[in-house]
Amino acid sequence: MAILDSVSLAILLGSVLIMAGILSSLLALRFGAPLLLVFLGLGLLAGEGGLGKLKFDDVRIAYLVGSAALALILFDGGLKTRFQSIRAVLAPSAVLATVGVLLTALLTTPIAKYVLDLSWPESFLLGAVVASTDAAAVFLLVHAQGLRLRPRIGAMLEVESGTNDPFAVFLTMVLVELLSLGKYSTSHIIWQFAQEAVLGIVIGLVGGRLVVFALNKISLPQGLHAPFVTTAALVIFGFAQIDHASGFLAVYLAGIVIGNRPTRAHNSVLTFLDAATWLAQIVMFVLLGLLASPDKLVAVAVPALVVALALVFFARPIAVFLCLAPFPFQLREKIFISWVGLRGAVAIFLASIPLLLDLPKAQIYFNVAFIVVMVSLLLQGWTLGFAARKLHVALPRTDRGPRRIELDLPGQLEQQLVGYAVRPNSLFLKRGLIPSWSKPTLVIREEKILSAAEAAPVQKGDYLYLLAPPEKAGALDRFFVDMAPASAPDPNLLGDFMIAGDVTLEAVAEVYGIEVPADARSLTLADYFDIHLDGAPRVGAALPLGSIALVARGLGGNRVNVIGLRLSQDDKPIRVPRRIPAFQRKALRIWKRLSST
Repeated sequence: MAILDSVSLAILLGSVLIMAGILSSLLALRFGAPLLLVFLGLGLLAGEGGLGKLKFDDVRIAYLVGSAALALILFDGGLKTRFQSIRAVLAPSAVLATVGVLLTALLTTPIAKYVLDLSWPESFLLGAVVASTDAAAVFLLVHAQGLRLRPRIGAMLEVESGTNDPFAVFLTMVLVELLSLGKYSTSHIIWQFAQEAVLGIVIGLVGGRLVVFALNKISLPQGLHAPFVTTAALVIFGFAQIDHASGFLAVYLAGIVIGNRPTRAHNSVLTFLDAATWLAQIVMFVLLGLLASPDKLVAVAVPALVVALALVFFARPIAVFLCLAPFPFQLREKIFISWVGLRGAVAIFLASIPLLLDLPKAQIYFNVAFIVVMVSLLLQGWTLGFAARKLHVALPRTDRGPRRIELDLPGQLEQQLVGYAVRPNSLFLKRGLIPSWSKPTLVIREEKILSAAEAAPVQKGDYLYLLAPPEKAGALDRFFVDMAPASAPDPNLLGDFMIAGDVTLEAVAEVYGIEVPADARSLTLADYFDIHLDGAPRVGAALPLGSIALVARGLGGNRVNVIGLRLSQDDKPIRVPRRIPAFQRKALRIWKRLSST
């Protein structure tokens, strides 16, 4: 009975800790504390050396939970990644995720050696452990602070955080094996890296395609699509790891493939994974906090603080500036990318690998990584919004979008039913604007169901349902949110040749001699962006208009309010997508070929 009681007690305490972690997020959001630091603190306080006196020293369980949680986090990040938005930053992100991690580890090595009295291989291992940024930390804090980053910067951080974990894991495992065996050949390292990368890519792409096929061909009972996809992600991860491939890279790529293909129950899958990854993060951070001991942390506090500050102010900035030197990033963008290199659970997770294998000084790696994460979350986490605004990489805030109801149509992958409450100051009600790819279908008014024709004109308080492609459904939000007053655009985001958003297409056509359809001549430039943009308005978005291109230069009131005019140099229609270097275009073609097979 004692064994059963201990199991019940563990379930009770675990549930209480998870519930406390969930509730603590409310306090963290209110007072501005980084959420992840709160979860670590809860685990630390509940541990054997804290107030809870809960003994937990099973590194195997922590490693198992950490692996599964990190796999789900990366998979969820891949699902939400649109390839169209990241293709322009693939090259710099790949360089920063590989060479950048290696440089950061190398630059941290001498500092760790002299402040912690470690050997060179041991110092390099510690550098590798803390070199990787944490995708969960970066984007959770960005979301918590309500930041809207410039598209290129946001995409850059997204891809880097999602792809540098596999390389950091590989580098850590190589160094752990080096310290265990005492020798390691360069050729073996290169071969192992190539094997893990290539196999990880293949397994991720093939696994993602198989999941898409299964979702669309197998008729699963309602509600099982999301658990099926989540389980499939863990299957892909486990299969890759068993085959000595990079499971983290495989599961991230599988998420990208699934997220960029039409599938059944897409919305329910995203909703389920949001909750699953949130819970996974809480469990992972609490368990890692339980593994730590306050007295052991105090013993290495000073040298660990030196390593943390050197990482933030020395190693990471140098690595970023060197890696991004060949690419056209502005100085303030490089500074911000350097500052946003937050360390999170990934560093502590990697530090648990030497503990698992019982390496000498493994406890030092773990304790130092723990303090580095705490310093990073405190120093960089609390100043993230301030840095973004001071460096002019943050876009103006917009009101929280309206509550969108999404209904998947059985047997239909190209269209879904999207519902909104019609607000009195919404763009749809005031201007009657709606994208051409959406179709109003029915209206609910005073508990009566009406067709769109019967309900015309739509009134405030109505619930309007439209047919729209799943990948474009989110772009409808801006038409149903209450419009805020237009704000003055940031002058740092503007070009030299601009025009106000309230100028009509007719006026632009007369000045530049371009043809505009008669039914569109009365539209303003802001209206033109509202109708034809497939996604949410963002600075840098471009639309063709005859022989010129309209470029969004400023946002206000959830709309484009300042437009730049890009003139054609040869009187030919302009190709709006930015030019991509030759090697990048080739990589893009290879990606499309692999993802469509």
